Amino acid sequence: MISLKSGTDIRGIASEGVDGEHINLTDDVIKKITAAFVKWLSNYTSKPESSLVISIGHDSRISAERIKSAAISAMGGIGKIYDTGLASTPAMFMSVIDLDCDGAVQITASHHPFNRNGLKFFTKNGGLNENDIEDILHLAEKIEGISDKCGNIEKIDYMSKYATRLRKLICDGLGKSEADKPLSGVKIAVDASNGAGGFFAEKVLRELGADISGSRYLEPDGMFPNHVPNPEDAAAMESISEAVL
Repeated sequence: MISLKSGTDIRGIASEGVDGEHINLTDDVIKKITAAFVKWLSNYTSKPESSLVISIGHDSRISAERIKSAAISAMGGIGKIYDTGLASTPAMFMSVIDLDCDGAVQITASHHPFNRNGLKFFTKNGGLNENDIEDILHLAEKIEGISDKCGNIEKIDYMSKYATRLRKLICDGLGKSEADKPLSGVKIAVDASNGAGGFFAEKVLRELGADISGSRYLEPDGMFPNHVPNPEDAAAMESISEAVL
């Protein structure tokens, strides 16, 4: 399990499709890691597992739904699960605050290729550190016999709530109201790399009056057909530079 640790994240191979790379983020592995996080969170919050509230979201990767299903099945004993669906990583931290959760799980591999995926965990104090991740993985190695259960799950459109929060932050900073359309006359190009970030152009910038017509790849597509979702990648930089010009 410890080989899946990547700094403050858990990452591995979740889909076939790349020569020589075979799946190590299996359903069983995901279930054990998620169950370990629940145990860790119970200890961290001094609350019984049956009263924990956890939100779970994912980026646009093709393995997201499989991993989410496995993770949820390992959280059947907790009090409440908020399924936010497609979500950005910063949004999943804020879901802990806005939805009054004890913790959050984001299924993401950040800037890595389509066949990768992983888990990122949050509490109300922020993301877990490297020692926390190691503790969870060591716990996961000892877990056996997880029974598939369906907990108290509520599907929620959290990203709309999060976009509202971002619009308010911008307006407050400018001393304007949303009705003022404070970004009118401003052209902003967003290259979302077919990830989860397209909402920022459509639900934040455009709603505040910005012209986002120069944006590209806003539609989520877990195969990342245009370029990898890595802002340091040469093709990604060329793409956004071209869009801006």
